[in-house]
This record gives sequence, structure tokens and C-alpha cells, in this order.
Amino acid sequence: MIRERGLKVVLVLVGLAFIAGAYLLLKSLLGQWDMVPGDQMILGIYVPMGVFLLLAARNPSANRTLILCVGWINLAHDAVMTVQWYQNPKGAPSDVLGLSILALISLALIVLAPPAPKRETTSGAGEAGMLPGAVQPRLG
Repeated sequence: MIRERGLKVVLVLVGLAFIAGAYLLLKSLLGQWDMVPGDQMILGIYVPMGVFLLLAARNPSANRTLILCVGWINLAHDAVMTVQWYQNPKGAPSDVLGLSILALISLALIVLAPPAPKRETTSGAGEAGMLPGAVQPRLG
């Protein structure tokens, strides 16, 4: 119960933060903000991701794979950015802070994701490759 409530809070906060990037993206595309094209691209991905995270907050269990996908995608992106920063550390210290925040968000989504649903097991013999309840055709 506490885990699910915590996950819902994280989903809403992260979703709103990602959607807030739409403001920066729009200002950049209109020429009112100087932004690196790569930043525009990633914001173009994060904004719709934020919408889907907000929708997932309604029923996290039904959106388990989406939550895990966002967590792992962000973690992979963060890892690539960290390697790039170490290769060319001319960036500001705020880059390290941003990478740390994204890593924490990623880990929170992965750790708080709902558990996998339990699969039904059928007792008794069944043909390999047959669906449960399927009828074996008679030959001959």
C-alpha cells in the first residue's frame, strides 16, 4: 500500500517535471531560448513520456511495463551522458547534478514498479505447446 502510494507520487511528480520541459522546448523552437539541438530532441521525447507517466499514475499495476521501460530508458540515457561528460568534462557542475537527479528518478521508477503478476499454473498433464484448456484433436 505504501509502495503503491509512493509510486503514484513519483509518477505524478516526474510526469509533471517532464511535461514542464514543453515550455523550454517551445521557447527554443521559437528562437527565444538558445538550446543545443540534442537537448531539443530529448525534450521532444520526455514531454510525451511525462503524459504517459501521468496516465500510468491512475493504475500503476496495469502500466508496469511502461513504468519499467521509462526507468530503464532514463537509466541508459543517464549512463551514456555520464560517459560523455567524463570524456569531455567541460560542462558545468550542474550537469553532474542533473545526471544524478535523472539517475535517482530512474532508480525510483525501477524499484517502486509494481511486482510482476503471478502466473496461473495448471495442475495435471498437458501437451507441450498447448494452451491451458485447449482440446487435443483426435487423429484417426
